Amino acid sequence: MGIIVQKYGGSSVADPEKVMAVARRVVATAREGHQVVVVVSAQGKTTDLLIAKAKEISPNPPKRELDMLLATGEQMSIALLAMAIHALGQPVISLTGPQGGILTDTQHTKARIRMVDGARIRQELDKGQVVIVAGFQGLTPNNDIATLGRGGSDTTAVAVAAALDAAVCEIFTDVDGVYTADPRIVPGARKLKVIDYGEMLELAFQGAKVLQPRSVEVAAVYGVTIHVRSSFSDEEGTLVKEVGSLEREITVTGVAADENWSKVTLVGVPSDVQTLCAVFSALAQAGINVDMIVQAAASKGRTHLSFTVTREDLAEALGVIDTLRADQDWEVFADDNVAKVSIVGAGMMTNPGVAAKMFEALTQVDIPVFVVSTSEIKVSCLVPRGRHLEAVRALHTKFELDPEK
Repeated sequence: MGIIVQKYGGSSVADPEKVMAVARRVVATAREGHQVVVVVSAQGKTTDLLIAKAKEISPNPPKRELDMLLATGEQMSIALLAMAIHALGQPVISLTGPQGGILTDTQHTKARIRMVDGARIRQELDKGQVVIVAGFQGLTPNNDIATLGRGGSDTTAVAVAAALDAAVCEIFTDVDGVYTADPRIVPGARKLKVIDYGEMLELAFQGAKVLQPRSVEVAAVYGVTIHVRSSFSDEEGTLVKEVGSLEREITVTGVAADENWSKVTLVGVPSDVQTLCAVFSALAQAGINVDMIVQAAASKGRTHLSFTVTREDLAEALGVIDTLRADQDWEVFADDNVAKVSIVGAGMMTNPGVAAKMFEALTQVDIPVFVVSTSEIKVSCLVPRGRHLEAVRALHTKFELDPEK
């Protein structure tokens, strides 16, 4: 009946009872006649605990060695789940990321999957076994273990599904689908039955924690249908797939917020293109992702340049800028007391005035806006951290995403 890839997050395998519950679900799927590949994250808060242990030894541990440590979390999960499935009488084998053919680049702690060699997985499936693959990790060209960054198990699962031409990639988590906003922020948020790859990618990148953005990118490129559903119920979740224009019913699909951003402002920077190129090239070479960028009007050949980086990248970004400016007379200011709030929807492309409506909603609750960025299907605003949850609720109501009274 085809191959099904199932991914279970850390909360789904957090303790022995939950591991057994996942094992029963996997075995039930296998006994329906499917070939099953399972991708598993580290249990509960294991990754956080491992990072804390590393910081006890060194405040800035070598990234290669950190990956060696972090990869053990998923390896513990796959072995425990394999034992549970074996206890239920189902043939099973667990594989690390490298054993499962997950090949990455050399960017430790946030590597990208370059390819999946599915030969070993197919061999084991052909033997009638459930195959469990460790998420979040792979093998570099130097034969080192590399990890994929937060949420990397999602990307592992989608990449494996693409390599195996699986019928579907089921992402089991502690929520039962994708909502118009985080239900913990907006209790009246509605579950979506289906969402387009582009909209899901924007929501994921703008702060929705359901899927890692890279996993959605891979799914879109290879046409993998993702089914986001709950580990704790049999309810249908949300399908992430290509959606035709005729199926779009609303302008804005969802609202997301992300407080994991910092704003860096360079004051008195030369306004020539070469300087801009030097700044952002240096940040890119350091593996630092830059999101929102705004440049003030130039005066006497000088300008103010602001951009955002993640809070965990802030210290490294400031180090890169300090090295770059050397004896220059730029001033550098950093502000990590900000958050990003975004509205997302493919219907925005054909509906003018969406941005104005967003600003109106924020003005009505007296929330200032520092930086704005737009694309065809999203508008993002940088607002004070601490006001971002209020902003999400205001926007959810303004764009009529609340349930009908």
